[in-house]
Amino acid sequence: MEVLSSKDSSVASSPFSSPNVSALLKIKIISWCQETGLPVSIRVRVGERTFSLHKHPLFSKSGYFQKRLTESNELELPQDFPGGPETFEMITLFIYGSTTLVDPFNVAALRCAAEFLEMTEEYCIGNLCERFDLYLNQVVLQSWDDTLIVLQKCQTLLPWSEELLIVSRCIESLAFMSCMEILDPERRRDKPVVTLEALAGEAWSSETVKAIASKDLWIKDLIALPYGFFKRIIGSLRRQGMKEKYVTPIIVFYANKWVLTKKTLQFWENSGEETEDSDSDNKVSAILQGILELLPIGEKASRAIPVGFYFAMLSRSLEFDLTSDRLVKLQDQIATMLNFAQVEDFIFPHIGTESISSSKELAIMKNIFSTFASFNMETNPSPSASNSTVAELWDTYLSHVASDPQMGPKKFMELVELLPISYRQTHDQLYRAMNSFLQAHRDITQEEKGSVCKYLNCQKLSQEACIEAVQNELMPLRLIVQALFVQQLNTHQAFKECSDSFRFTGQFSGSLSSSRCPNSRTLNLEESPYNDAVESTNSKPLNLFLQDDLPTIERNYESTSFRLQNLEQELMALKKTLQWHEMSKKTDSKPNKLQCAKPHGLERRSGSKRKNPLGEIVVVWD
Repeated sequence: MEVLSSKDSSVASSPFSSPNVSALLKIKIISWCQETGLPVSIRVRVGERTFSLHKHPLFSKSGYFQKRLTESNELELPQDFPGGPETFEMITLFIYGSTTLVDPFNVAALRCAAEFLEMTEEYCIGNLCERFDLYLNQVVLQSWDDTLIVLQKCQTLLPWSEELLIVSRCIESLAFMSCMEILDPERRRDKPVVTLEALAGEAWSSETVKAIASKDLWIKDLIALPYGFFKRIIGSLRRQGMKEKYVTPIIVFYANKWVLTKKTLQFWENSGEETEDSDSDNKVSAILQGILELLPIGEKASRAIPVGFYFAMLSRSLEFDLTSDRLVKLQDQIATMLNFAQVEDFIFPHIGTESISSSKELAIMKNIFSTFASFNMETNPSPSASNSTVAELWDTYLSHVASDPQMGPKKFMELVELLPISYRQTHDQLYRAMNSFLQAHRDITQEEKGSVCKYLNCQKLSQEACIEAVQNELMPLRLIVQALFVQQLNTHQAFKECSDSFRFTGQFSGSLSSSRCPNSRTLNLEESPYNDAVESTNSKPLNLFLQDDLPTIERNYESTSFRLQNLEQELMALKKTLQWHEMSKKTDSKPNKLQCAKPHGLERRSGSKRKNPLGEIVVVWD
């Protein structure tokens, strides 16, 4: 519900039909003159309007006029008179005995004005202060809508509305009715109360949260209030015993409306304030800090608030340059809930404004994951599903930031080593992060490529990623050979599993009989046309052969990984030697002598054994 400005009249803004107050007051004054025969003797100025009134009615009901009209018949009320001339006009109408109805739109202003004029029981029984209090307690505070209207009207009546406890009574009433809405003793609700459980496994979306908040009108009313009133209502809800799982969503909805959707100017426009952009930003920053104080921390927060909301608040905090201590608390809270996060929730550096590697967004993300790692080293050092999830999220984030040309191999490896390698049960995302880095840094040396990819384990790659790594020319040669060897290992394993699936019950006899064709002749291994091949394996079944061969392959994998570095260096030396040999042949100016061709079949060939640079023996025929 919108907040009306102070320039609006309480009577004019009321939707209830009411007569012309000025005309009624004029009639009452004329009637008093006719009844008493006394002319008007007091002139009271309120704002830009002047009222000519009788002395006796004012003195009989107002202590303010009794004290200030002793020596002069003219009086000017101060500029901060509650409600202005419109409210004073209605007060005067009550003084002259009118029965004009009071409504929620004007009762707060009338009560404050009556208090200012000291219209209490001390001067008249059944005076206006008591009458307006009865209306507030017995009518307004029993209705949700009326209480909201009065509370919103109190904004322009401060500090009078605070001193008279009108604001406090409205806040306590709204909090009590909110608790009753949750408890619903009469079972009038046909749907459950709104919570944030539906957002637990999804990325943060302001529009989705806005749609959820609109399902309950009482929540929609609460989040439309100014922050000062809203904060006090949240405190009252907690004091009155509302569960945190219902209180926290209200705070999240309020933050989404006034901080995260970037439509905060609406509040200041509705409140009638003309502010510059800088002033609005300061007020949004104040609301942001206040919301961070209202939010629960610890285990309660992890169950009630999606981690995407904390990331959204962190992003806005960076925009407004919040103090460091609040940022640290927010980061620590995110670190405790990191395994529930989505990549879409993360804070990414703004490309084009500055170097990604030196951006504050990357520094914040690094602090969050570092806090998670240090916390888990104390509580859960062994690899777990949550640690693996966080490591995969971090590697996915690295694949987005690794394309920064200014990020060197050393800096990139520091980011990779931020989480222990043992957390990574799969290396697919780690491979993609390294691939993104190599694509953006094609000019680095083979030695630097090897250091960048040293933690990549091909045995933890999926089939698709392993095939891609084999075909990726950016990867170092050692990694490509490892990927090829893993592919061979997987192939042997697949053959073994396939062979095991064809075992028969009982002892393997080496023959196969058909149950579907009982008249068919049994085919024995001795009668097989491939008997020679079977005998070459000492008549062992295929699964036993592969089972014996598999440990050998695994031992070869370990030894090959150790030898590949030397092999890569030898290949690089061989390549340089061949390039030098080709250059020397081009610079040789003497023509080669043609050798006389020998008759076919008569030439003599002699063989000699040589070793190539790989250490293998090759026979070369001269």
